[in-house]
Amino acid sequence: MSRFLKGCKDALPVSVSVLAYGSVLGVLAARKGLSLTQLAVMNTAIFAGTAQFVMVEMWQDHLPLIEMTLAVLVMNLRYLLVGASLRSLFTGKTLMEKLVFMHLVTDESWAMTMAAQRRGEASVGHLFGGGVCVYLFWSAGTLGGHAMGAAIAHPEAFALDFALIAVFLALVVGLWRGARSDLFPWIVAAAASIACAKLLPGKWYILAGGICGSLAAVLTGGSAPLTDSDTQEAAHA
Repeated sequence: MSRFLKGCKDALPVSVSVLAYGSVLGVLAARKGLSLTQLAVMNTAIFAGTAQFVMVEMWQDHLPLIEMTLAVLVMNLRYLLVGASLRSLFTGKTLMEKLVFMHLVTDESWAMTMAAQRRGEASVGHLFGGGVCVYLFWSAGTLGGHAMGAAIAHPEAFALDFALIAVFLALVVGLWRGARSDLFPWIVAAAASIACAKLLPGKWYILAGGICGSLAAVLTGGSAPLTDSDTQEAAHA
């Protein structure tokens, strides 16, 4: 229990920014027509900030389930590497325990755990505590933002119609590490997205940009794996 509480305490500073970030998602979800219940279920079932923003952007009366599922899958592929980096912490745990712990892993709690691991303080309890703390603040932010968004008659007056673009621009700035490693994959991703948006209906441009950019990075040897400091910077962006 002490390690769990330590994880919660360590996650509090970043959780405050998660609260603000989540409120933006809540406002956008309300404007897209998601109910409070639907948003709460999404928070629990998905619990992945960037993927949830993508889902909200793709939300419409007739849900593009295949496009949405593939887009979320691509956005969350990085958690395969995150899980591999945490393997030593899960020694002796059952499959169900591992699934629960990994479901609550976020970029923020992972970065915090990696820092604790270098100090010799990492544990499953610490990781779990950080994840629970981030989840509670994320849920409070999204649900509070939803209530606020539903009460605003003209969101464009507060530039809320630009909120999704602003969020992704902030994430991009946080993840940029220099032209040498990132420029070519980013150009490929942008070109693929623009071309797909012009040629295909729906939201396939999101998937096309993600896949093409990732393949470009792999084939050129660019975009080295994120360090925990990189992840913390992106999370705070």
